[in-house]
Amino acid sequence: MRRTTKFAGVGIAIAALALTACAPTTATPEASTDGSEGAAESVAVNVGMITSITGPLAAYGETYQQGFEAGLDYATDGTGEIDGVELTIEWVDDQGNPDTAVTQAKDLIGQGFQIIGGSAASGVSLAVAEQAAQNDVLFLSGPAAADAITGVNEQTFRSGRQTLQDVATAATFLDSVEGSNIVVFAQDNAFGQGNVASVEAVLGAEGATVTPILVAEDATEFTPFAQQISAASPDLVFVAWAGATTGAMWEALAQQQVLADTTVVTGLADRASYQAYGPGSADIQFLNHYFPGATDTEAARAMDAYLEEAGHEADLFTVDGFVGAQMLVHAITEGQGDVEAMIGALEGWTFESVKGELTIRAEDHALIQPMFQVRLVDEGGTWTPELIEVVDAEAVAPPVAGQQ
Repeated sequence: MRRTTKFAGVGIAIAALALTACAPTTATPEASTDGSEGAAESVAVNVGMITSITGPLAAYGETYQQGFEAGLDYATDGTGEIDGVELTIEWVDDQGNPDTAVTQAKDLIGQGFQIIGGSAASGVSLAVAEQAAQNDVLFLSGPAAADAITGVNEQTFRSGRQTLQDVATAATFLDSVEGSNIVVFAQDNAFGQGNVASVEAVLGAEGATVTPILVAEDATEFTPFAQQISAASPDLVFVAWAGATTGAMWEALAQQQVLADTTVVTGLADRASYQAYGPGSADIQFLNHYFPGATDTEAARAMDAYLEEAGHEADLFTVDGFVGAQMLVHAITEGQGDVEAMIGALEGWTFESVKGELTIRAEDHALIQPMFQVRLVDEGGTWTPELIEVVDAEAVAPPVAGQQ
């Protein structure tokens, strides 16, 4: 196999490839001098990785890409090659913009790309998933957490966790969900709205009263919202937040005694966030998708070694890239670029990865995976994550899409 990795920015034309529609192409076997066929057919498979290289989620896109490269190395036993396949991987910057991503997906698909990967943003992934279905290409969504991605269509899979798994993990911090009063404090975007829907679907269905408090993404003053939370007298506050305002938001919750007066659960985000929760860090209960050192699997050790050699460190969404590469290699190995065959190869597949054993549920393509309970501990003035408990994958498995 020859593998080519290219990078493209927004609006940059992609070099035309000799492909027909969305089907894999093969080279014609050459006849030898004695009249027999010499070279075996080689399959060309082209992958467009659409994710945030710049923009508000650039850090997530970067670690996703680093994890993908580590996972590709691991899944191909260090060769970076799949026998009989000429693989082109092209990275494209969606800037976190769904409209931009749709244009890029159409460009790639129009040139015969059979597989699209990414993104870090839920809005982008949902938009690209629609293009995948319309054009019958395989889409391997990345860190984007929106539940709507699961089961959206036959062509779409995900390499990360989804919000329902976060919410189910949050429930493990309560003695009893039934009769509890839960506030969802989140940004008013696809991610935040998805969290509200998931908490209502999971915890509301178990008898909890769920009250959403949604905040505009451009808000910078959070004291009034913290006061709203206190006035609701919740048993649990589920916080879903990302971006540059994280520190100011947590400071407001601490100042208004929200952290001290009730159980506050949130997802432990990337390395850059560990110090952002402020002096109330020890009062926060963290559910977690992944943090460096959460597991000691063979894949985790391989990932860390690869990243160290490249001058990088594992982070929250590194595993999503790693898993995405494992899925890609398995799909291509089994399906050779044929979309229907690649879908069949992924459905129901169980494999070992960084977090342990993962299964792609055949019914809706949910990725069934363990989750983690984590605390932050003060080590010499630095807040550091510490594992409390591994939450069993089946215990936090989301309902089959469409059956919630």
